[in-house]
Amino acid sequence: MTDLFREFDGISDKEWKQKIQVDLKGADYNESLIWQSDEGIDVKPFYSKADCDRKIDVPLPDQPPKNSQFFFFKKTKKTFKAIEKAVNNGVDHCHIMVAENRLDSLNDLMKELSDSDMDLLLEFERIPNAHHDSFFSTLGSKDFDLDIDILGNFARTGNWYYDKVTDHQLLKTHIDNKNNRSVLSVSTDLYQNAGANIIQQLAYGLAHMNEYLNHYQDGINLKPLFKVGVGSNYFFEIAKIRALRALWRSLSEVYSVADKCLIMAIPSRRNKTIYDYNNNMIRTTLECMSAKLGGADIIQNLPYDALYHKSNDFGERIARNQPLILKHESYFNAVLNAAEGSYYIESITTQLAEKALALFRTIEESGGLLQQLNSGTIQRKIRESGHKEQEQFDLKAKVLIGSNTYENPDEHMGHELQLYPFVKTKIRKTEIEPVIERRLSEAIEKIKLENEN
Repeated sequence: MTDLFREFDGISDKEWKQKIQVDLKGADYNESLIWQSDEGIDVKPFYSKADCDRKIDVPLPDQPPKNSQFFFFKKTKKTFKAIEKAVNNGVDHCHIMVAENRLDSLNDLMKELSDSDMDLLLEFERIPNAHHDSFFSTLGSKDFDLDIDILGNFARTGNWYYDKVTDHQLLKTHIDNKNNRSVLSVSTDLYQNAGANIIQQLAYGLAHMNEYLNHYQDGINLKPLFKVGVGSNYFFEIAKIRALRALWRSLSEVYSVADKCLIMAIPSRRNKTIYDYNNNMIRTTLECMSAKLGGADIIQNLPYDALYHKSNDFGERIARNQPLILKHESYFNAVLNAAEGSYYIESITTQLAEKALALFRTIEESGGLLQQLNSGTIQRKIRESGHKEQEQFDLKAKVLIGSNTYENPDEHMGHELQLYPFVKTKIRKTEIEPVIERRLSEAIEKIKLENEN
């Protein structure tokens, strides 16, 4: 068999660039073909092995990603039937949000789920307090992970669940009770949905986890869950997830804790629209692809109509089937490290990790994430990044088909709204300014709704 790599001479980067310059016919190479991302990274028209001299080591996930679905637990029988249906149709991971007034009924649901072999993640509207310290022991034989992020709740709402000391005490109690299961989560999706760029998401997520590690220095058996919002910058989102896993390994070595973590990828809401909503299916498909190629452990797809429709069979079916199609028809589960060896992705991964690490160090030198939340610095930085992205959208430099480009003037959505799809304003006293999640198309959608006949 002929070895083509030996048959032809190699071509240097300089020769490629000279050939490109000839084809440009006098146009400036840098101005024509190099663009800069929102993170300040110059993206070139071609990459080679020379661009990966500083390649970082990215740990691999343990297995192909789980296909997750979100459930809000209010009624035991109804929730169990919904989970049973989802599992029978390809879901192997369930993320259950437990309503505050249903905590005492959770054991009934867990008994119903005891024979199921799917993975289970429990989240709470309000972290279980001292009254419920022992309630986990009543939940039967079904094992489960916990999604508890007291700092994420503080950043999102502006208040602790109870108070800073009590929240940390309760979290430590749940960590001690769960042995090797994941308990601690970091909601980097909050930062993404509020407008933070990728470097900020990574740095804030790392600083977020560092706050926990600093607080529990006496040693904990830690396997954190990072919840990641996946946006539309396809290759950068692949690199973001890879960079996060590498950054966590570096941080875990400092504290001598296990370097394994769980990464749950959730499509961003920031770029989703209520007009020409079927485009949301394309957006979430690409975002699920980024999540898989980046090495996420869990993919929780977002129904295309989640912004404006209550939970419904059709939207949930489509959301379940998108990752299944990628798995069974595109063979996305066949390889765990499909992105490895791509010079472009390897280069971006390294640059994102290095820039995020530099920002993380700056945050720590300034007192850490909590200190910067208290001072409003994190909120201001995210707001500035979000405004920059919003300006791009308003000027149509960032395009959302059907929203700010190729709009359908005859489309009416007022009659479809079962949910309020915009930022909700609730006047209340808070300790800090909350980090506000906001979609790019909200302002233009409000105008369209007002002008509907």
